[in-house]
Amino acid sequence: MREKILEILRCNARISHEQIATMLGMDPEEVTREIKAMEDEKVILKYNTLINWEKTDVNVVTAMIDVKVIPQRDVGFDEVAERIYRFPEVRSVSLMSGSYDLSVVVEGKTMKEVALFVAEKLATIEHVQSTMTHFVLKHYKQAGVIFEDKEEDRRQVVSP
Repeated sequence: MREKILEILRCNARISHEQIATMLGMDPEEVTREIKAMEDEKVILKYNTLINWEKTDVNVVTAMIDVKVIPQRDVGFDEVAERIYRFPEVRSVSLMSGSYDLSVVVEGKTMKEVALFVAEKLATIEHVQSTMTHFVLKHYKQAGVIFEDKEEDRRQVVSP
C-alpha cells in the first residue's frame, strides 16, 4: 500500500488522507499512520509546490551545470557533492554516469548572478576539474506536469 500512497501524493501532495483512503479502500486513520511513518523514516522528505515562474513578476533563472570532479580516496564524490549542495542557490545535485560526474541545478535572479556563482563558488571548490553551464530558456514539462497544455478537453459535456 505504501507505493500506492506515495504515487498518489507524488501526483497531488494536497490530497486529504480521507480521499486517499477512499481511493485505496483503506481506513483514513491507517493512511494517516502510514504517511506519518514514512515521514519519520525520511521516505517522504518534503511536500513541494510546482510554480510556473513565467506567469509571475518574479525573475528566476535556472541553470543546469555539468561538473567534472576528481574523486577522493575513501569518499569518492560525496564530499564535493556535499560542499556543493550546501549553497542556498543550489536546488539539486545528482551523481551521473557519462562524460561528467555531477549534475547541479542552480537558481538565481539573473544570468549574471548564476554565472558569478559558477565562477566564484562552484569552480573554485577543490577537486572540481571543470564546469559546463546550460541556462534553461523555457520549461515545457517538469515533475510530470505540462506547463502549457494546448490539448483541449475532448470529453463530451453531460448535463442533467
